[in-house]
Amino acid sequence: MNLLENLGIDVIDQGKTRVVLKMKIEDKHMQPHKIMHGGINAVLAETAASIGANLNIDDENGVAVGVDIMTHHLNSVKDGVLVTEATPVRVGNTIQTWTVTTHLEDHAIPTSLSTVTLKKVALK
Repeated sequence: MNLLENLGIDVIDQGKTRVVLKMKIEDKHMQPHKIMHGGINAVLAETAASIGANLNIDDENGVAVGVDIMTHHLNSVKDGVLVTEATPVRVGNTIQTWTVTTHLEDHAIPTSLSTVTLKKVALK
């Protein structure tokens, strides 16, 4: 089982300029205080940005991996379905930066905002 399956993350849309994920909040995502663990926001952000970044790599011997992530937790979450959307800020030959917002489905106000920087590395 991979991370997406384990956490229940679904890829809704993926492309070179936009990636959308959804995840239903479950008990396994919670911290002891009955609100969603903040690390889930970071996982969603890096996952979405990584999918998009890898679609922008034409080199069969390269893969985009995260080198930096900054996540702002804007609102606590107790239940519902999260929607994460990643869009590129800059796609370079080696470095890409993506901005990622996560919000509850049917709500416009973000629950988190992230910036993810990825670097192309060679597969060995």
